[in-house]
Amino acid sequence: MIEKQIPSTTIIELIKEESNLFHGLTLEVGKTIVGQADIVQAILIAILCDGHILLEGVPGVAKTTMVKAVAKALGLDFKRIQFTPDLLPSDLIGSLIFNQKTHEFETRKGPIFANLILADEINRAPSKVQAALLEGMQERQVTIGSTTYPLDNPFLVFATQNPIEQEGTYRLPEAQLDRFLFKLSVRYPAIQEEKEIVKRSSNPIPLSTMVYKEDIKRAHGLVHSVYCDDKVLDYIVNIVFATRAPANYKLAELTEYIEYGVSPRATLALYNASKAHAFLKGRHFVTPDDVKAVALWVLGHRIPLTYHAEAAHVTTDMIIKKIINTVPTP
Repeated sequence: MIEKQIPSTTIIELIKEESNLFHGLTLEVGKTIVGQADIVQAILIAILCDGHILLEGVPGVAKTTMVKAVAKALGLDFKRIQFTPDLLPSDLIGSLIFNQKTHEFETRKGPIFANLILADEINRAPSKVQAALLEGMQERQVTIGSTTYPLDNPFLVFATQNPIEQEGTYRLPEAQLDRFLFKLSVRYPAIQEEKEIVKRSSNPIPLSTMVYKEDIKRAHGLVHSVYCDDKVLDYIVNIVFATRAPANYKLAELTEYIEYGVSPRATLALYNASKAHAFLKGRHFVTPDDVKAVALWVLGHRIPLTYHAEAAHVTTDMIIKKIINTVPTP
């Protein structure tokens, strides 16, 4: 890997240089998106981890606009798919079409064959379509007929959904939720932010491409080279295990609220996201603060709550914050 190919001093310099490039991407997206700085930062971390994101929020808070702005500034092949109740798996991945001239079946690839996919209102599609998307998200490949096709590299799915209570939606299966690196809640803008949104609406600012595919691939290697000490790794693992056996971490009161703990995939996600956060800060090493900064995004959608938690109005964010405040910080 990259840490074996170049000296550590060179890695430090490259990380500082490349992180500045992604900060420029933040400023470019900010020309279209007012506020939501934490959401934009999370999106950048997901890109650096080659991970998928689920954006949840009420209609009209610029979820789709945000993804479009990022896609424009990234310079990646971008496709938007509007998920509807009548969508079929073939509408997503493609199908075999019979050519009457050649009397042979030809493969017509679907919109999933792109670098960045916007799955708009993903929870309006039936389970068969969501299952078809699952293979692509996890395996980076899809199967059409009897042939398996690799997807482009990088391949990112940015999905949006309205709250589950909205009419005409389907709950995403736990297996698919676990494939998303982050689940982010897009909030309403503040008063001054909304005022600025109105002002910019009459004179939108065009965006420029700031980061290209080669830059992203190079950044992936640099993120991998970010150093994580064993003590910080132990901290990550202990946070994960505290969701599985709270009583072992003096958190017995959480036992009745957590249905089951997070999977090893969450451990990997927390580890990689912490590295990417350190990279964005221009550092070549991970600190416990990096872990804390991404923990809510990584774990929030992976902790199913019991009926006791719902009755007591306990949220996953409350549980994660309690764990972080209790597990000893190295």
